[in-house]
Amino acid sequence: MSVMPFEEFESAYETLAMAIDSAGAEREALFLTRLALVLGHELGDIVAFRKAIQTALEGLE
Repeated sequence: MSVMPFEEFESAYETLAMAIDSAGAEREALFLTRLALVLGHELGDIVAFRKAIQTALEGLE
């Protein structure tokens, strides 16, 4: 799997933040769920998808 360059990662963060704001607080969870499923479909690798979910969970404590 390739890694996004840091400059693009910053842009992706900004784009995501704006999209979350656009979705609104009441639809934030739905938007993020749909986004994760779309990205998982694009990734096409269930093992990598599960690993990404685990990685995202690790920093929530």
